[in-house]
Amino acid sequence: MTVARDLALEGYAVTVFDADPKAGGFMRTQVPRFRLPESVIDEECGFITALGVEFRGGTRIESLKGLIGQGWDAIFVGSGAPRGRDLDLPGRKEAAANIHLGIDWLASVSFQHIEKIGRRVIVLGGGNTAMDCCRSAKRLGGEDVKVIVRSGYDEMKASPWEKEDAQHEGIPFLNFHVPKTFEHDNGKLVAMTFELVRAEFDAKGRRTLVPTGESDVRVECDDVLIAVGQENSFPWIERDIGLEFDQWGLPVLDKASLQSTIKHVFFGGDAAFGPKNIIWAVAHGHEAAVSIDKFLNGEDVNERPPPMVNLTSQKMGIHEWSYDNEITRDERYVVPWAPKELTLTSIKVEVELGFDEKTACKEAARCLNCDVQTVFIKDACIECDACVDICPMDSISFTFNADEADLRKRLTAPALNLTQDLYVSENVKTGRVMVKDEDVCLHCGLCAERCPTGAWDMQKFLLQTTKAGDGCRSKSKLGAAA
Repeated sequence: MTVARDLALEGYAVTVFDADPKAGGFMRTQVPRFRLPESVIDEECGFITALGVEFRGGTRIESLKGLIGQGWDAIFVGSGAPRGRDLDLPGRKEAAANIHLGIDWLASVSFQHIEKIGRRVIVLGGGNTAMDCCRSAKRLGGEDVKVIVRSGYDEMKASPWEKEDAQHEGIPFLNFHVPKTFEHDNGKLVAMTFELVRAEFDAKGRRTLVPTGESDVRVECDDVLIAVGQENSFPWIERDIGLEFDQWGLPVLDKASLQSTIKHVFFGGDAAFGPKNIIWAVAHGHEAAVSIDKFLNGEDVNERPPPMVNLTSQKMGIHEWSYDNEITRDERYVVPWAPKELTLTSIKVEVELGFDEKTACKEAARCLNCDVQTVFIKDACIECDACVDICPMDSISFTFNADEADLRKRLTAPALNLTQDLYVSENVKTGRVMVKDEDVCLHCGLCAERCPTGAWDMQKFLLQTTKAGDGCRSKSKLGAAA
C-alpha cells in the first residue's frame, strides 16, 4: 500500500492484488482489533485507494510467470512472511485438531472464522505474535492461558511493553521450558510435556540451553497456539523464470534498490529479507517506489540522491527559543486502559483509551526535542566553563583528548552508555576538547543561554529522504525534458 500511495501521487496507474478481501495486509489479519481497531485500518487504506489505486481483494496470485505475462510495466512483491513455523513433536499429528499455528489462527480470528477457544490454552513462543495470541485467547474463552518459552524472560523477543500488557491481563510466563510432546487421549489434546533447562554462556557470550536434570513438567491444556517464528514462502514463484533465490529461500536483491534479478520485479518488507516489523516494511515501500519510478523513466535505480540534512538555529532572543525547552522531572504518564472487566469480554474492545487533552499536553511537554541539536563553535569558545557549571545533567566537560575508553572515565560525569557516541570537538585554544555526553543531555538550551560568546547554539535537525517523483530523478534528464 505504501508503494501504491507513492506511485499514485506521481500519476501512475497502480493495481494492488490481495488474497484477503480487504486492504491492509498483516496489519489487518495479524494485529488484534483490541490493539488496532479495524476502522483505523479502513480509514488509512481508504486514503490510498482514494488516490485512484485499484484494489483487487480476494485475488490470490498463483503464478509470478503468469503475472509477468500480463504485461505489467513493474511488479512489487510485498507478500510478507506468511508461513508460521511448526513443531514436529510426538503427538503433533494425532492432536492436530487443537494445535494451531499462531499467525493462521490470528487471521481466522480477524475474519471471525474462529470465535472461541478451549478453557486451558498454551501459547508457545516469546515474540509479539505470541503476545497477540495469548491476549486474544483470553478474550475468546481461555480462562487459564499460559505463555511457555524455552528462553529466559529478558531474552524473549517480544517488546517489553507487549510482555507487560499480557502480564497486566493476568497471563503468566513459564520460562526455560523446552517442549517435548503433545499428549492426547485418542486424538484429543490433553496436555504438553516440557524439559526444564537453564542458560549457560561461554566466554564469547553465546548461549546454550542445558537440561537441569529435573523431572519433565506436564501442563494440561485444551488448545495450543504455536508462535515460534515465521518463514517466507514463495510456492507461487516458479524457479525457471530467471528470479534467483539465496540459500535461505529469499529472493536475491539489491539491498538499496530492492530490485530482483528480473529487472522490473521488486520486493520489500518481510518478503525481501525475512520477518521484521511494519515500520521497516513501510520504509521498504518508499524505497521501492523510488526504484520503480526511476526504472520506468529509464534511469539507473542505484543512482539515488542521498538524504538531505538541514540545521536551523532555533534562537529567538538571548533567553528565548522557538521550542518548549522547560525542564520537567515528571515521570512518563501511564496511558489509561479500559477496565479489564470490559476489555476481556470482547476481542473488539480497544484496550488503550489514550490521554485526555490536558494530560496529552503535559506528556508532550516532556519531549526531549531530539531533533534539536546542540551545536558547538570552537573558535568562539573562551573556556570560561559557564556551560559546564549550568548544565543540569553534567553532560559537558573540557579535557584533553584521549582514546574513547579513557575519555569516558575523565568526564564531569562518566559516560557509561557505550552504545551512545560522544560529541567531541576539535581542539579549543588551550588544546583541550569539549566533550558532551548526548546520552544524558536534555536539550534544554541552558548552555547556549549562559554562554557569553555564543559558542553554543540550538539548531533544529531535519532529515529529508528521497521520494518518488522529480526529486529522485537525474537532474540532467530533468533539464533536458524542460
